[in-house]
Amino acid sequence: MLRYAQSEPQQFLEDFTPGSVTVVQNMHRIPAILIIIIITCGHAVSGTAQTPKLRSAAKTEKNVRSQPALYKLSPEQKFVVDTVKMAVALPQSDQQDRLRVLAAAAEVVSTIDRKMARGFWSEGTRIESELIRVGQTPAVSMMSSGQGDCGTAREFVENLPDNAVLLAEQSLIGALANCSRQTLDPVSRKLDAAMDRHIVAARALMAAMNAQGAKSAWSEEHFARMFASLPDSGANAAEAENLAAMYGQMSGDVNKDTAAKAGLQLLNWLAKLDNTPLRGLSVRITTDAMKQALGEEAFQNALQTDVIANSAVQNAGSPDQVIERPQPESVSILAALDQRGTDQSERLNGLPPTTRAREAAAHGFAAGTSGDKQQARRYFDVAFSAADEVWDARTPEVNAAAVLQEISEAAAQVDSVNALGRAQKLHDSSAQAIAMLAVARVVASNASSH
Repeated sequence: MLRYAQSEPQQFLEDFTPGSVTVVQNMHRIPAILIIIIITCGHAVSGTAQTPKLRSAAKTEKNVRSQPALYKLSPEQKFVVDTVKMAVALPQSDQQDRLRVLAAAAEVVSTIDRKMARGFWSEGTRIESELIRVGQTPAVSMMSSGQGDCGTAREFVENLPDNAVLLAEQSLIGALANCSRQTLDPVSRKLDAAMDRHIVAARALMAAMNAQGAKSAWSEEHFARMFASLPDSGANAAEAENLAAMYGQMSGDVNKDTAAKAGLQLLNWLAKLDNTPLRGLSVRITTDAMKQALGEEAFQNALQTDVIANSAVQNAGSPDQVIERPQPESVSILAALDQRGTDQSERLNGLPPTTRAREAAAHGFAAGTSGDKQQARRYFDVAFSAADEVWDARTPEVNAAAVLQEISEAAAQVDSVNALGRAQKLHDSSAQAIAMLAVARVVASNASSH
């Protein structure tokens, strides 16, 4: 009221009844504190006569202020939202596939409809938790997306079985990355409980130490505990490089005695593994880190106290040893562009389904973006037919979902509506959903870049 009177003095006077105007005219005779009371009462009297009109106006103004502005979707955004809804509505009999669909749907629609994305995240985290409880590693982690609320993330961690930290390692890392304040304590307790069982999740421990502070007392204590609680080497040989990398990152932040003891414990553990190039690499990572943390002389003195550790260093092998790692299959778009105008159909028919799908999609993209839509359609016929073969015969070693995403994205770059129709004609409903979401991702990305 006072703010209104100061900003609009003429209107302020007009709002009073004739009696209240007389009061205002004689205000110079009244103490200041009473002026405020009289003005307020005078306005209240005047307001009584105008109650219906004023209340109606005030209510309308309040509604306008509280009502968010209507957000009209562009045609591209509506295409994305409608496609996401159709994909998520399709049934998935396998929980891992359902998790893949929800993760992709949440990521695609998050920039258009956050509420919808959070709904997908909520269902996905529940499935992620259930998979871990039955002993499966989730195919993807909703916890790593950063889209959910931190209360749910904390609840997810607290309900995690102590013996499941390795299965949930990526989930724990995601919880720490996105909700450190809410999840650091429960994650730390889970990791402690796991180490009591000689279960060491090295990457999650590293994330927790970084969150606690690399030089904190907690981190030094758990660095020492980790290497004193190493799991069975025969069943956990694949963790050798992770453990060595963990030692290499943290050994310079702890005191030298702790670094020396932990380094010798790790070398003893590595000595039990088969003599492979991977073991040799892990030993070299560890010894290089020990030298840097302790100094050359102290490193040599430490080795002289432990025959097994010394033997592991002496038999680490040559740095030139080649480590065979699985290589993802790659297809060259540039090669497909160079082969434009020549029909590759006969050559493609002789390729394995995975390679055939990817190469046909690359040629379809090259033909379509060059203006030859008819040739592009023929190539995409081959690609999607091969994708059905890949999905029907899929194994854990073949990432069939990645194949579907790759060919669907290529087709969407040429003609998104045609690509969506192709995705909907795939044999399996899970495959349909994954491919449809890949199309929606391309449309969303193209729309945001314009």
